[in-house]
Amino acid sequence: MRKYFGTDGVRGRANIEPLTADFALKLGRAAAGLFKNNDTHRKIIIGKDTRLSCYMFENALVSGICSAGIDAVMVGVIPTPAIAFLTKSIRADAGVVISASHNPYYDNGIKFFNANGYKLADITEHEIERMIDNYEPALDPYSIGKAYRIEGIGRYVEFVKNTFPKNIDLKGLKIVVDCANGASYKAAPLALRELGAELILTNVEPNGTNINDNCGAVYPENMAKAVLEHGADVGISFDGDADRVVFSDEKGNIVDGDKIMGICAIDMMEQGTLKNNTIVATVMSNLGFEYSMNKKGIKLIRSQVGDRYVMEDMLKYNCNLGGEQSGHLIFSDFNTTGDGLISAMQVLGLLIKKGKSLSELCSFIETYPQVLNNVLVDKKVSLDELSNTSALILKIEKELGTSGRLLVRYSGTENKLRIMLEGKDEKIITAYAEEIAEMAVNEIQGKK
Repeated sequence: MRKYFGTDGVRGRANIEPLTADFALKLGRAAAGLFKNNDTHRKIIIGKDTRLSCYMFENALVSGICSAGIDAVMVGVIPTPAIAFLTKSIRADAGVVISASHNPYYDNGIKFFNANGYKLADITEHEIERMIDNYEPALDPYSIGKAYRIEGIGRYVEFVKNTFPKNIDLKGLKIVVDCANGASYKAAPLALRELGAELILTNVEPNGTNINDNCGAVYPENMAKAVLEHGADVGISFDGDADRVVFSDEKGNIVDGDKIMGICAIDMMEQGTLKNNTIVATVMSNLGFEYSMNKKGIKLIRSQVGDRYVMEDMLKYNCNLGGEQSGHLIFSDFNTTGDGLISAMQVLGLLIKKGKSLSELCSFIETYPQVLNNVLVDKKVSLDELSNTSALILKIEKELGTSGRLLVRYSGTENKLRIMLEGKDEKIITAYAEEIAEMAVNEIQGKK
C-alpha cells in the first residue's frame, strides 16, 4: 500500500497535510536523490498548470532538487504530456508535473516521468516514499544544483504538429476549443492556428482559481453548446493539464474517449498501422464499444483505471493505441502518455482525410446505457470489509449476467466510491447503482 502516491502521483488539497510546501521540498529532494544515483545527466525538468498553488510547489520542489545536487529546469505552464516529451528531448533524468488534472483549483498534485517519458512504476514510487521518510542526504556547499528556465511550449507545439498528416491542413475547419483555463491555453490555440484552423476559443484566461471551473473536459456540455451556437464543424475540450480531450460533433453530441479511440483504431487498421489489430482500454470502457470493435476485427484488452496502467498493458501486449473513456488517449507511436493535443490532431486529420463529419465517423460505434455514481465517503474502507455491500454486488452481477457489467472501486485521487453499471435498461441499472451507493455509505459510516 502506497503512503503518498495514488493512481496518478501525489494529490490532495493544496497547503493541507500531506500536500504542503515542506512536503514538496522533501519529495523533490528524495526524487533527486534517487535519480542522482543513476549518475547520468543530473537534471530534472518541471512543468505546471495554472493553479495558484503551483508557484509555491514549484519553488519548493526546485529547492529540494537543487539541495540534492541535481539541476532543476523549469518550463512554466505547459501540458502534462509536454513534460513527457521534453524529458526525453533535453535528456533529463526525470520530469515533474505540478497539477491536479481535472480537479478544482484548491487541489494540486505532483507526478513524475522517468528518463524515457513513462510514468513511474509502483516500485519506484515506493522507493521515493521510503526516501521521503528516511532519506538523509549528505548536504554540503559544494554539491548544489542549478535552477534555470528554458522555453518549452514552442518545442512541444512543433512536436505535436509533426504528428498531423503532412499533406493536409485545417483550413476551412471551424473549431470550438475549450482549454479549461488550464495548461493548454497557449499551446493548443498556437498549434491549431498554425495548421490553418478557424478557432472559437473559450476558457483561455486563467487567473489561478478558474481552472476546470464549469469548463473543460469535465463539463463538455458547454463546449458542445458553443459548437451549435457558432455553427462549428467540431468542438474540443481539454482538461486542466491537457492529457485528456473530449469532443463534440457538429450536432452538439458529446464524443468521449471510447468513440475517439474507436474511429482512430479503424483508420489505423485500414492503414495497416494498428499493431496486432488490438487496443487497450480500461474496465470503465463501454461494453457496446467493445462489441463494436470486435465486429470490425479489433481485439480489446482491458486494464486497470489510469493511463499509466493502460501504457503498461500496451507495452506488455505490443499495442500502439490505448486509452480511457474519460479522454486519456495514448498514441504510443508519438508519445508515452495520454496527450490531449496529439489525440485532437489525429481526429482532426481524420475529418479532413475522410471528408466526413465527426457524427458520420462515429456512427458505427454502439454504446450501452451506462450509469456512473461518484459517492463521497468519509474514508476508504476495503470492500472486503463491507460484507452487506459485497453480497449486494454479487447479487446484482448475477442478475445482469452477460448483458451488463458492474464495477465498484474507490477513486485513486479523491475520497469517492465509484459505482459503474452498464445494461440495456437504464432505469434498472440506475436503481441498482443507487441501491449499492446507499448500502455502501451506511456500512462505511457504521465502521467509525
